[in-house]
Amino acid sequence: MRRREFITLLGGAAAAWPLAARAQQPAMPVIGFAHPLSPYNASRWLTAFRKGLHETGYVEGQNVAIEYRWAEGQYDRLPALMADLVEHQVAVIVAAGGEPSPQAAMAATQTIPIVFTASVDPVSSGLVASLNRPGGNVTGVTIFGSEASAKRVEMLRELVPKAASIAYLMNPTHPNAESEWRDAQTAAHFLGQQILVIRASSERDFEAAFATISQRGAQSLLIASDSAYFGMRADIILLAARLRIPAMYFLREFAEAGGLITYGNSLPDVYRHVGVYVGKILKGAKPADLPVQLSTKFELVINLKTAKALGLEIPPPLLARADEVIE
Repeated sequence: MRRREFITLLGGAAAAWPLAARAQQPAMPVIGFAHPLSPYNASRWLTAFRKGLHETGYVEGQNVAIEYRWAEGQYDRLPALMADLVEHQVAVIVAAGGEPSPQAAMAATQTIPIVFTASVDPVSSGLVASLNRPGGNVTGVTIFGSEASAKRVEMLRELVPKAASIAYLMNPTHPNAESEWRDAQTAAHFLGQQILVIRASSERDFEAAFATISQRGAQSLLIASDSAYFGMRADIILLAARLRIPAMYFLREFAEAGGLITYGNSLPDVYRHVGVYVGKILKGAKPADLPVQLSTKFELVINLKTAKALGLEIPPPLLARADEVIE
């Protein structure tokens, strides 16, 4: 072969190498992320989720892609959103936001790995076979939200000791509504307090619900944990302020938005764990072998500005236990 022909052949092969190398690179894995709320409401949790992914070596846009689906507060949209992620053949589905996300994901697929956030006992609710060995294609993190409701009743009694009755605002369409209500009711009865259940499933129900709270003379208010209520927190806080009723909420964002007091799990911590699990699954781990994690990090946040507006003195022992005091 002549020298010039050899150089031409070598140059053509070298030019083709990058194309061949790119063709041999594996496709970027895609995560499906579904949530009952909107991106606006979940921004802090998404940051924590991405942090967990990063801990396992994954960075969105660099070596992993994420397909987001948002139900915008409408639970009945979740089945279609999960089905869409299955159709896109994502590598793993994050069923976030608590119930009914995990149930919708499980109904959509029994093969694609699912990592959930739940507020119920995952075993008794049928999400997994056991906490240590979930089995199937599902695992995740649970906060056991119904148990926290009893603690909120106790704190509300400590905050307003002379209140003879508590109003309990709950969304009857939420899958965990009845179990959380039973725990709150048991705690109230143990403390010798009357608890009045008030049901509201959407914003259009709130005016009537708070009118009932006023008419029945409730002296304190407990808000049931519910993603839909979180999305409507501004309306709930405004109506509670209008009634001048001390109210206990379930996530710190309520206190940051002007609510009086909140007690609940640290959701950024929950979502970071979810990100870690998703990363492990992308590296080859099977959901059946990843134990369901129990969220044990709780936050008590008190808004002193709101307390002052209500003319309410926060008991020093309760104030001392607060993780954050907003002034």
